[in-house]
Amino acid sequence: MKLYHGSNTENIKVLKPNLADHERPYVYMVTNPVVAAFYLCNAVDRPYYWFPYGFADNGVTPVYHELYPDALKEVSEGVSGYIYEAWAEENQVIPFKNIPCARLATEPVNVTGCIKVDNAYNLFMEYIKQGKMQLGDFKSKTPEQMEWWYLRITEYMEEKNMAKTPECPYACFVRKKFPGVWEKYIQNCKKM
Repeated sequence: MKLYHGSNTENIKVLKPNLADHERPYVYMVTNPVVAAFYLCNAVDRPYYWFPYGFADNGVTPVYHELYPDALKEVSEGVSGYIYEAWAEENQVIPFKNIPCARLATEPVNVTGCIKVDNAYNLFMEYIKQGKMQLGDFKSKTPEQMEWWYLRITEYMEEKNMAKTPECPYACFVRKKFPGVWEKYIQNCKKM
């Protein structure tokens, strides 16, 4: 199967397992090049991630969800990188539980091709025009939808116990972009 890996590092010949926020090192790849492009544009420093996306009702078309005004433009305009192509047999990869198109490998994977991205925002606008991607515009979000996303943010902060690491990149990002979510999270931590 053809797989894709988004990176800001040039000239990769072999995708090697790296430790992210999971228990062991993996090569992270996806079956959809649009999703790979999302990973060029992380709004927070590693080891944390900020990629608020999902899939349209068809289960195939990626949707980038803006959780504040002009979020996609803010995180992707002027960002360059590479979408690496690789090939792996189904038995060489593990499906990732929360992302239907994601595949993990525990062994290195050879790169078979590369697409250079000069400006990720322009690429996303082209994907949208071609119908390969949708934008969940912030202005179109209902209060219920935003509450669902706020709950996901809070759950992640709870999982990582960010009340004890309030200066980590993710906590700083949440305080800046979602101060009400941060305050509610801290208040709940104090009650425990």
